[in-house]
Amino acid sequence: MDRTLFTPKGTYFFHHPTQQSNGTQPDMQSSNNQPQTSHTSTSRSSDSGEPCVTGKWASSLLKECARAISDKDSSRIHHLLWMLNELASPYGDCDQKLASYFLQALFCKATESGHRCYKTLSSVAEKSRSFDSARKLILKFQEVSPWTTFGHVASNGAILEALEGETKLHIIDISNTLCTQWPTLLEALATRNDETPRLKLTVVVTASLVRSVMKEIGQRMEKFARLMGVPFEFQVISGVNHLGELTKEGLGVRDDEAVAVNCIGALRRVEVEERRRVIQTLQSLGPRVVTVVEEEADFSSSRNDFVKCFEECLRFYTLYFEMLEESFVPTSNERLMLERECSRSIVRVLACDDIEDDTGEDCERREKGIQWSEGLKEAFSPLGFSEDVVDDVKALLKRYRSGWALVPPQQGENHQLGIYLTWKDEPVVWASAWKP
Repeated sequence: MDRTLFTPKGTYFFHHPTQQSNGTQPDMQSSNNQPQTSHTSTSRSSDSGEPCVTGKWASSLLKECARAISDKDSSRIHHLLWMLNELASPYGDCDQKLASYFLQALFCKATESGHRCYKTLSSVAEKSRSFDSARKLILKFQEVSPWTTFGHVASNGAILEALEGETKLHIIDISNTLCTQWPTLLEALATRNDETPRLKLTVVVTASLVRSVMKEIGQRMEKFARLMGVPFEFQVISGVNHLGELTKEGLGVRDDEAVAVNCIGALRRVEVEERRRVIQTLQSLGPRVVTVVEEEADFSSSRNDFVKCFEECLRFYTLYFEMLEESFVPTSNERLMLERECSRSIVRVLACDDIEDDTGEDCERREKGIQWSEGLKEAFSPLGFSEDVVDDVKALLKRYRSGWALVPPQQGENHQLGIYLTWKDEPVVWASAWKP
C-alpha cells in the first residue's frame, strides 16, 4: 500500500502528547468529525461513505480493516483507515482508545513501517522513564488491580516453600517488574522461626527500559534488606541478548546455594524458535523451583495468519483496557500511561513479525498456560501450589473490587498445571511452579 494514500491526523501516531494542564482534551480530531457519544458504532452512510456513529463499534471496524489488509484490498484499506482515524482518540472512551492504538498497528502493517514505529515508541518511552515515574505507576497499578500482584504472591509462596530450611538462597529473577515482588519475600524471610538465611538476588535485565533504573532499585533493595535484618547480596546481569546464553558461571551460582528461578512475563519475550533452548538453559541452572507467570493470550500459534492473530490480540487488549477503565478514575494519568505502554506491544505483535530483527528487541509472542506447560514439561515436572499459597492468593483478591477470581486449570487438565487469575470469568494471567 502506498503510504501517501493515508496519513494519520495529529502526531500521536508516534508520540502521544501529554494531556493539557487545564484538563481539556487536545484537539486530536476536527470538531466536525469527532464522535459525540461515549459508545459508538460505525457504518458507512449510503450517500457519502462517511462514518455514522451509533453504539459500540471498534471491534467490528478494526477486524474489517485487518481482513482488508490481509486481502491486500488497497481501496478498502484506505477507506477503513480513514474511518478509524476520524473516530479514534487516545483520550476517549474504551472503544476510541482501542481504535487509536490498533489503528497505529494497522497503519504500520499496511505501510510496512512497523519496525521503525516500534523503535520510535521505545526510544520515546526510554527517554521519559525515571525511577520515580516507574515506581509510582507500578504501585498505583498494584493498588487498584491484582494483575501483577497475583503472580507475585503465588510465586513468592512457591519459592519460600521450596527453599524452606535452606541457609543460602539464590533467586534468579528474569522479569521486568522492577523488583516490586521481593520486599514481601524479604519480610517473610526475616520472620522465619529458624536462622535467617542469606539471600542473593540476581536480576537478569532483558528490557532496555529497565536498565536505566536498576542502580537505584538495587540501592533501595539493599537498604530494605538491612532494615529487615536479612543478609543480602544484589547483582544485575544486563547486556544479555538471548536468555539461552545464561550460564551458572555467568550468574554466579555456587554449589552450596539453593537456587530458585523466577520468570514473570519473561518467556513471551523469547523468540518462539528459541524457547526450547531457554527452558533447557533454566534446567541447567539446577533450580529447586522455577516459577512462571504469563498473561493468558495466544499470539504464537496464529502468527502466520494475520487476521486470527489480530482477533486474538484485540480480544486480549479489549479485556485489559476494560479492566483499566473500571479500575481507574477517568482522569487518571497512570491509566493513560499503562495504555500507552500497550502501544509498543500491539505494534510489535501485529506489524513487525515479517521484518528480520537483529536488534534483540522483545518478541511479545504470548502463549496460553496450557501451551507453556507443554514446553516446560520437557524439562520440568509441575509442582503445583499448596493450599496455603492458594489461600494467600485468595486473600489478596479480596482486597480488590469484585470481578476478580482465582480458578484452577480447566476440567481434564492436570490440577498441578498452575492457577489462573480471571477478570469477569475471563482468564487473564496464568501462574505456575515447576521442579526438575
